[in-house]
Amino acid sequence: MLLHQGIGLDVFNALPERKAVHALYECCNSYVLARELVRGRPYPDHDALFRRADAALFELPESAVDQILDACPDIGRRPRSAKSQAEPCAVWDDDAELMAALSAASRQYAQRYGFTFVMFVDGHCARDVLAAVTDRMHHDIETERKILRNELAKIGRSRLERMLGPEGGYQNW
Repeated sequence: MLLHQGIGLDVFNALPERKAVHALYECCNSYVLARELVRGRPYPDHDALFRRADAALFELPESAVDQILDACPDIGRRPRSAKSQAEPCAVWDDDAELMAALSAASRQYAQRYGFTFVMFVDGHCARDVLAAVTDRMHHDIETERKILRNELAKIGRSRLERMLGPEGGYQNW
């Protein structure tokens, strides 16, 4: 859960530097990335911030990306994550079995690549995540690092969207 939700772009642009870094750190789990995005203020619109966030993420050294990964949860360990709320699609009737398969796949992935599996799971269920892990195990490390950054960018954008709220912000009564 983000502490800063729906604050609007104008409020974000006007936040004191430390508070703006804190708000962005909640979104990206990277002090280096948060500081870089704060230096780019003021942003004229949401898209400008999103584009800068993507560019800055892809400019980070691998060591900084690895620090972001340290904050990512391992798949297969969160209760009730076996089914999507929108469409239940668990492969097995027993959620414990599905979560055990996800956990095993996560361990295999980490052993192969040396970092945690990350996927933007909005709208996907555990079966989809398990299929993605299996599919991505065929990549070489360079390809997987690129995919990993793309997934982190999707997660970061989702969090930035929640932080800002709609274009123009919410009415502040």
